[in-house]
Amino acid sequence: MTDIQSTIAAERTDLVAVLRNLSAADWDRPTLCEGWRVRELVAHIVMPYRYSTPRFLLGMLKSRRNFNRLANRQAAADAAALAADELTKTLEDNIHHQWKPPGGGYEGALSHDVIHGLDLTVALGIDRHVPLDRLAVVLAGAGEKQLKYSGVDLTGTRLQATDLDWSLGTGEVEEDTAENLLLRISGRRLPG
Repeated sequence: MTDIQSTIAAERTDLVAVLRNLSAADWDRPTLCEGWRVRELVAHIVMPYRYSTPRFLLGMLKSRRNFNRLANRQAAADAAALAADELTKTLEDNIHHQWKPPGGGYEGALSHDVIHGLDLTVALGIDRHVPLDRLAVVLAGAGEKQLKYSGVDLTGTRLQATDLDWSLGTGEVEEDTAENLLLRISGRRLPG
């Protein structure tokens, strides 16, 4: 458990460094998360540190138990209420926070941070790559549940990483980097 928590802390530390180097204009640029600019994405990333379990559950009830509806509403509200430096400071203050998504464990927390970090860096063209050991942990937990949640159909396709010993699916082989494949199975469209 300590190992995965150190890995999560390292990913969050890297993300804070990226955020500290963004310009004011960057915070209003779109990310790979449809409809979210950088500020909404970061507001979403720090949501677990800002909301108690009762407040989260109340939000879920108000959202008719639809997490995506809740996430969109809270990201918009928090992005409007908090300045970029406040959002960054919230992440920085919670680098060692032990949040984990329901049913996802610490691997799910790492996955959350890695995927959303890529949503930002890839969209903005920032030359930052997730270390392969972190990607290996995230991809080890990838499977049918994630594909279903993301609305991704791999019928007849086998994804094969070119930089990591990882594959998913059966059928015609499609090769790409582990980062790009993670984004694909997360339902993201790469720019360009």
